[in-house]
Amino acid sequence: MLSRTLRAATARPFLVRGNASLSSAPPAAGTPAPPPPPASTTTTATTTTTATPPSAKAAKAPEEGDKAEGGRRKRKVWTPRKRPAISALAPREWNRPLAPGVVPAYDYALKYIQRDAAAVAAEAAELEKRVEEKEGEYQVLLKEGGEGVKEGLEKVDAELEGMREKLHVLRVQAEVNLPEVRWKVKNALAERGREAHRHLLEHRWRKDGDLDLLMERIYQMKVVPDLLPVLKPTVDLRVAVPATTPDQFRALAAQGRAGANVLTVEPGVFLDPKNTLSPPMLYADAFHADTRLYTLLMVDPDVPDPERAGYKTYLHWMCPNVELSAARAGRLTGLNGHTAYVPPHPQRGTPYHRYTVLLLPQPPVRGERYSRNLEARAVREGGVSSRRLDIPVVGEGERAGFDVRKFVEEWGLGVEGGAHMFREVWGAATSKVYEEVLKQPEPVFGRPRKEDRYADIRGRKKYVL
Repeated sequence: MLSRTLRAATARPFLVRGNASLSSAPPAAGTPAPPPPPASTTTTATTTTTATPPSAKAAKAPEEGDKAEGGRRKRKVWTPRKRPAISALAPREWNRPLAPGVVPAYDYALKYIQRDAAAVAAEAAELEKRVEEKEGEYQVLLKEGGEGVKEGLEKVDAELEGMREKLHVLRVQAEVNLPEVRWKVKNALAERGREAHRHLLEHRWRKDGDLDLLMERIYQMKVVPDLLPVLKPTVDLRVAVPATTPDQFRALAAQGRAGANVLTVEPGVFLDPKNTLSPPMLYADAFHADTRLYTLLMVDPDVPDPERAGYKTYLHWMCPNVELSAARAGRLTGLNGHTAYVPPHPQRGTPYHRYTVLLLPQPPVRGERYSRNLEARAVREGGVSSRRLDIPVVGEGERAGFDVRKFVEEWGLGVEGGAHMFREVWGAATSKVYEEVLKQPEPVFGRPRKEDRYADIRGRKKYVL
């Protein structure tokens, strides 16, 4: 029995390792070679069919996309699905990240937030009815007029102001914690007609660093107090210019915007005079529902004044009565119809110039400051809550020596608008501005020469015989 098993084992070929592959060892001497596999052929009058060997069946043609290289198939690389773009032109709706029942804690938290939001919204609806009743009482007193009702009118107006402030808080609290609201604001799908959306937009501007960077540069570079004693920005003002230098195009490519030619200006950075030959593009986001009027100023406080051995301010641009509201967010247009834009032209030999853009609010139509009552009545009437100002055009000879503080005080402008600033030094394009726009010879400045105390004796001979 054992010898039969050994004979059977010796008759089987065994595998040995070659240089680069496994091969079958040759059979032992005297062992007959195994017969070839039977080839079944079927012959007919017209065709002959031969059975395909197993090795040929295993070798399938590579599929489309599986290109063979050196006899091996190319491994497929898995790539994640690209998230579709979300924008105002291609909006999407918020969907739960988890199906109901997957995480009970998430379901409970979502129900709790929705229940709380519904309760606050109901409280806001009740307060809104009382505000409407009180507003009707105010309108009746306003129609009666006279000195006798003035005190009662002020009292009702003060009560309305407090009620509307509380109503604003309730409307924000009713929606600010809802996941769909926060998702829309984060993905640029905010509805600016809703107070919670505007609150989140303003909060992001104030807390994410944009406002902090602006205020840091304004105070670090002494824009305050050189131009105004104080600035309290409430409008997100952004500046963009066309890219002109290789460094700027490389910066755009590093941001993933290769091929773009518009550069967003960070507050305080240096620009080339070529960037500002045409008026910069201004974008403003206001967070109030009513339409208010602002005055645009662009000034340079670093123009040399040799007569006073100091500096003076030059007015580059002015446009009053610029309408702004939450619904009008975006690029500002029609700004060159008043005091036309003059490109920055830092003089040769001077340090950098601080070009400052201001968007200052004009006084309200009633009262000394803007209020919730004024905002609500302007929205209901569809009007403007600011006074229109007939500011005269500043002539070419009056641009130099422009006094920003005096101008703000004269026209009653506020300091709660928008602000931005950038810097420039002399460049080749500055000469073009003097030649084609200002049409005057280009000045050249430098450090004053030191007094030579020995000039009178320098030419004398030291030794006379």
